[in-house]
Amino acid sequence: MNPLNFPFTALVGQEPLQQALLLAAVDPAIGGVLVSGPRGTAKSTAARALAELLPEGRLVTLPLGASEEQLIGTLDIQSALRDGGVQFSPGLLAKAHLGVLYVDEVNLLPNPLVDQLLDVAASGVNIIERDGISHRHDARFVLIGTMNPEEGELRPQLLDRFGLAVEMSNCFDAGVRQRIVKARLAFDSDSDAFRARHASEQTSLSARIHAARAALPSFEFDDAVHARVSELCIEAHVDGLRSDIVMLRAARALAAFEGASNVVVAHVERVADAVLKHRRREVEAPAREPAARESVQRDAGSGDSDWGYLPPEPTGTAKIKQVRPLPAKKA
Repeated sequence: MNPLNFPFTALVGQEPLQQALLLAAVDPAIGGVLVSGPRGTAKSTAARALAELLPEGRLVTLPLGASEEQLIGTLDIQSALRDGGVQFSPGLLAKAHLGVLYVDEVNLLPNPLVDQLLDVAASGVNIIERDGISHRHDARFVLIGTMNPEEGELRPQLLDRFGLAVEMSNCFDAGVRQRIVKARLAFDSDSDAFRARHASEQTSLSARIHAARAALPSFEFDDAVHARVSELCIEAHVDGLRSDIVMLRAARALAAFEGASNVVVAHVERVADAVLKHRRREVEAPAREPAARESVQRDAGSGDSDWGYLPPEPTGTAKIKQVRPLPAKKA
């Protein structure tokens, strides 16, 4: 128990973030959580707090300047050639196994590094290959990436790889702000006493995560659940089928965490926003063909309403005076 960690159960006004993190903790194969928002919205506090609830209680932070070798690990080729065995030096992915891998400002990392990170987060296995020699190891962790949109965006292809997304915002509710500040001041004043007051809730929450993980294989999805998932994803105009799979996994994790007997449509609808927030696409209505526009204009004055319609009016007429030619002059 790290006295510097703020208890997860003591977080105030962060319900969407807490739910997303708990779902990822129950099923890390969901693919991690992307948390975007301004500074000072408890993103890193929540990540550290979640790590304490997991089996190893381990939090590994990926620094911005990390290299590929620091992330995935290295193979000693000389040792392999000399002794015939593979000598592997673990990277951050191996160290994060069964814990939390926290990436602050993930949008500022090189894209290839983010790609590798997301691959391992989804598969739970890290594979290192070099000069025909390969090594693989388990790397099941909860990935939490944070970013401030004002400092740059992630490419859509990388956004889609994150399982869930939560958008944080500044709090303008006076009552909630006061509760947050009071809790923080109490923690800073005496962290041991503050944590002791939440110890029972923390223990209970950790047990629920473990029980939910064990229950996951017992859940199946009926046709109603599949139909609702498809409907929501189609309405959001998402690319591919990753969102469907993630939504089913998230709904199952929620059902398991709450001790439900089966996954129902209500579970799907409660996780849909976190699944679709970063995948939803706005599709513009197709432009009308010229002929269609002319038809609409012609029909604008027809029907029951003639608002804006001006009927044709006859133009004015005037008599034209005939002018007789002058008589020809005699020679």
